[in-house]
Amino acid sequence: MTSGSDTRLFQMLGAREACDAGWQHIQQQINTLEEAVDANPGLAFDLAKTLLESVCKTVLEERKCIYDDRWDLPKLLKETLDRIRLVPEQIAAEERISNSLQKTVRGLQTVVQGICELRNTHGFASHGKGPTFHQLDRAHALLVARATDTIVNFLFRAYQNYSASTPQAPLTYEDNAKFNQYIDENNETVRIFDLRYKPSEVLFRLDIQAYEDLLMQFTEQLETDITGDPAGENGETSV
Repeated sequence: MTSGSDTRLFQMLGAREACDAGWQHIQQQINTLEEAVDANPGLAFDLAKTLLESVCKTVLEERKCIYDDRWDLPKLLKETLDRIRLVPEQIAAEERISNSLQKTVRGLQTVVQGICELRNTHGFASHGKGPTFHQLDRAHALLVARATDTIVNFLFRAYQNYSASTPQAPLTYEDNAKFNQYIDENNETVRIFDLRYKPSEVLFRLDIQAYEDLLMQFTEQLETDITGDPAGENGETSV
């Protein structure tokens, strides 16, 4: 707080826009997070995670989608993004724009994963800390709070301004034979005693998010090879 003033050094303008436009139930969470950035940086990590969870659940409930209270934040965000249109309908069919937005969305998911990890290691409610523990400071709390503010505002605007998207069909192992073959040809068979397992199937069963990310990169590379778009011109990388 500034001396002689009630004006906070940091305000979540994006989240407040969503609050003022109808999501009044997140008002207290916004206030508390703003105060924590300066007064208690560790608490800011907990509050950022809680605010993002509230916003995701709000979208899912208003879309009449069932969610599980046991879902972690990355899962909640993924389900939320699957149920809102990320761009106006009139340009949604433009493949290059769609691909760029997908990359940006993957970035948001990475940010959210980072927030969750910071909350687990340096949050106010994390496990007890020993005498050698060093808490992160305001700079880190501010980074997390600003990232949270941006994500909340984007989810709100996309939800309000664009019609609902059709939920994506569940990713299936059998529908990606060429990609599975690529994985299997470039990795050794997984062996446990006399049992043998395909690397592609092991990846799909154990880490479906990594499988999906690699599948998207693989698909983008195939499109680059077909169109002749030089790798790297649009930020593409080989799988």
